[in-house]
Amino acid sequence: MIFGKTKMEFKVGFFVFVGLLLLTMFILSIGGFKTWTSGYKVKFSFNFVNGVKLGAPVRFAGLDVGQVKSLKIVFDAQEQKSKIEVLCWLKKDVKIPADSTIWVNTLGLLGEKYIEIMPGKLYDKCMTQGEMITGQDPMPMHEVTELAKKIGQNLSAIVEKVKLGEGTIGKLLTDDTVYKNLQSLSDDLRRHPWKLFWKTENK
Repeated sequence: MIFGKTKMEFKVGFFVFVGLLLLTMFILSIGGFKTWTSGYKVKFSFNFVNGVKLGAPVRFAGLDVGQVKSLKIVFDAQEQKSKIEVLCWLKKDVKIPADSTIWVNTLGLLGEKYIEIMPGKLYDKCMTQGEMITGQDPMPMHEVTELAKKIGQNLSAIVEKVKLGEGTIGKLLTDDTVYKNLQSLSDDLRRHPWKLFWKTENK
């Protein structure tokens, strides 16, 4: 009886252990942990990251290859200003040339922010553990709004000049002389269509 009870407890314990192991692996995979996947960490420096969050994807030529592990503010003594240092984890088989272009991209118009890597050509000089590349800063929304405002003002000024008959387009649309010349030419060709095939002799 004792042996049978011990055997039953062993079976129950074994199945509980397997269940806990599977549950742990599931939780780790949902949480995005890379416990069983080898890789390395690199840094990207920005003046402005436009809302990139911890755990944001890192894409290499459009493919997910890692994620953002930490963000911190550091002071650049050489440039005498604060910058954002983004620490990213990447899969070990991802090779980033030193001349790659790094920037903050957006999924859709108002979607999630992520780090985009456009690979360069210097594959003989790829990033290694802990190295850093300076990224291209995204344009802040207030600058986009200001640019759109300036474009709208310029278009309004151009339309106003056209209405006043200023400039080449304005004169073309408002000057009756041009219209009359075109009308006269059209009438002449209608009466003498053979002129379309007539060539002036060179003297």
